[in-house]
Amino acid sequence: MNLVSQCLNILMMLFRKLGILTIITIYLLVLAGGIVRSTGSGMGCPDWPKCFGMLIPPTDVSQLPHNYQEIYAEKLHGEVEFNVTKTWIEYANRLLGAFTGIVVFATFLASIFYYFKKDRVIVYLSFLGVILIGANGVLGKYVVDSFLKPGVVTLHMLLAVLVVFVLLYAIARAWSEVISIETISRKSTLNMILVLTLVLSTSQVLLGTQVREAIDRVVANPLFGYDRNTWIEQMGLPFFIHRSYSLLILGLHVYLIWLLKKNIQREGLTYKFMVALLAIVIIEIISGIIMAYFGVPAFIQPIHLTLAILSLGIQFIVYLLINAERVFKASKS
Repeated sequence: MNLVSQCLNILMMLFRKLGILTIITIYLLVLAGGIVRSTGSGMGCPDWPKCFGMLIPPTDVSQLPHNYQEIYAEKLHGEVEFNVTKTWIEYANRLLGAFTGIVVFATFLASIFYYFKKDRVIVYLSFLGVILIGANGVLGKYVVDSFLKPGVVTLHMLLAVLVVFVLLYAIARAWSEVISIETISRKSTLNMILVLTLVLSTSQVLLGTQVREAIDRVVANPLFGYDRNTWIEQMGLPFFIHRSYSLLILGLHVYLIWLLKKNIQREGLTYKFMVALLAIVIIEIISGIIMAYFGVPAFIQPIHLTLAILSLGIQFIVYLLINAERVFKASKS
């Protein structure tokens, strides 16, 4: 192997590994965002990109100007009270967001050097990932400026899901060079059920954001906000739809497993992903049950959210694997 071939091989492996790191950091960012949301730390830093006007936030209220409550009163609707824990949770979330942006950009650069001539779709997708992650960062600023406006928070999360889909496709195309295409029968039926599952699962995530917004309204109510055991009964219709809908999602996944078991080899990669997906959906439902019957524990909420986004990502991977012969045609040539 000559020097040029060795360098190209290094760049190829660099892109693949950076791609995996990118997906991991994005999911960690989703988890961090869930922690921010569940702990009420979204306004822990009332300004952006600095935090209380500082590059590194304070660790004690004595480090802030004596009139800091007046400075940020309008932005925070008068609810200004420095909380070091919430401030540093939000600050850590921002640092992770910045790191994710760097990794996504590095992935794009690696794609240029190896895939620009070989498979430009990977380069275009990687660049789109950079644009989307940047847009989500800007949207994160608006989340702060809008005082956690509900619709904006939901859009912020959905944009993160779109980033996952775009980069998963790019990374899957790169790895398809070394993954054998499985023989799968009844693809049309599997695709129909899988697309339906993706659409309904995404709808379930949206319903979950409505439940989260309902929780925010309950927390803001002085009659119920301090008693977690009363939150569920105050949430109304969005929660009950979300809870019942989960049984439909579970049923679809069980049916998908049954179809895959009949139409693909059980030792194949697609089947393994599908089994992992079913396990995640079951754990996801269990976490929802814990929230419903144990006063919505704060530590469960980010886990519940991350599992939901993780399940969407795996559903998308299964779709790509089922249709590998078509969607990865260019990368195989």
